[in-house]
Amino acid sequence: MSFKKKQFFCVAGCLLGLFAAPPGAAVQQESPSAVTVIHAGRLIDGTSATVRERVSILIAGDRISDVQAGFVRPAGAQVIDLSRGTVMPGLIDSHTHITGEGTSDAIVRAVTLSALDAAVRSTLYARRTLEAGFTTIRNVGADGGADVALKKAINEGLVPGPRIWTARRTLSITGGHGDQGGLRHDLSPSPTWEQGIVDSPEEAAKAVRYQHKYGADLIKFTATGGVLSIGDSGDLQQFDDAEMKSIVTTAHMLGMKVAAHAHGKRGMEAAIRAGVDSIEHGTYLDAETVAAFKQHGTYLVPTVIAGKTVEEMAKTPGALHPTVREKAARIGPLMQAAFGRAWKGGVKIAFGTDSGVSVHGENGREFGYMVDAGMPAIEAILSATRNAADLLGASADVGSIQKGRFADVIAVDGDPTRDVTELRRVRFVMKGGVVYKPSPPPTSAGSGRE
Repeated sequence: MSFKKKQFFCVAGCLLGLFAAPPGAAVQQESPSAVTVIHAGRLIDGTSATVRERVSILIAGDRISDVQAGFVRPAGAQVIDLSRGTVMPGLIDSHTHITGEGTSDAIVRAVTLSALDAAVRSTLYARRTLEAGFTTIRNVGADGGADVALKKAINEGLVPGPRIWTARRTLSITGGHGDQGGLRHDLSPSPTWEQGIVDSPEEAAKAVRYQHKYGADLIKFTATGGVLSIGDSGDLQQFDDAEMKSIVTTAHMLGMKVAAHAHGKRGMEAAIRAGVDSIEHGTYLDAETVAAFKQHGTYLVPTVIAGKTVEEMAKTPGALHPTVREKAARIGPLMQAAFGRAWKGGVKIAFGTDSGVSVHGENGREFGYMVDAGMPAIEAILSATRNAADLLGASADVGSIQKGRFADVIAVDGDPTRDVTELRRVRFVMKGGVVYKPSPPPTSAGSGRE
């Protein structure tokens, strides 16, 4: 047998072992009954700031079939009793990196972890994310196709996890935020547009088409440098205007939305002019930038928790490369205030965390930082439901409790409009009509109306 064949069968066997559930730990949950009814004590439906009381959510298969006032009990239906809690649509995180996590130096990660490592670990991160109440994520950067493989495994019911919209590889310029820096020249890779490194409008268009061919649902590029990358500046623009326009035009032609990583003002405003759908981070935005956001209808995905995380990492000796530590200490503390300026200025906000920088499963911490910056709790909730679904272009499927939407439903004990930290303690998670938390769900029998 040739080496390539041996290698193929070894990898295939490993994957079969990975996705085979051990006894007592099946990953495919029970299929939903013909009709399920959720009794919601309080309902935030994701369409407005109104909180309704004593509402029934009727579910047939993986979709919501109706929403009715009062507690109804159709004959033969399974009733899930959440009458003492607050029920909401499954949350949406618009900025994750689901295939990685950690605070170790980027160089160490680059030379010790492979795409196979990322694929295996991502199954754990996906479960954590789902159980935290995030039933949909927009994954904005992963190498080696691990995110596409994870999405397929989740969609096929092999592992539990959120619905995933993925960007595959982040597009970057040579030496930019998405190009591994800090290595000796003879150890540095020389990536091409196939690996997302582009240096002309023509290469940019090729890279977009290539990512689309291999499973990308959207495109992300680095309009400025970053924080955790070595050798670039978060303040300065990366990609010229023509390259940005090529990325956006090509992606939109293929039906994909575009996210631009941007900290600095100049790169942010160039990306907005180019027509991106969202800016990620937005650290150095000012009044002129806010006006540009509003003129073009661009979303901001603020990722405040990422700023808090890198600020703490910068205080830990040895956790970061020296040049990265300086950036983290300088930029991290600015992100919450930038978000506050954007919100007060009327910029559209979609919830996002940059999880992978922070810990997967702790996505709900972002809500507290948003409220601390001046956003009302109900608006923070809507940023993770209605607004995030709109940014995805998926409002007909996710982000609200309405007839025809996927039965993605979560619940907390208290009232998150009064105490938004309730969203860090999600106790019930349903995705597509299947209950993932708790197991078994709180049910009751009977028929009629209460």
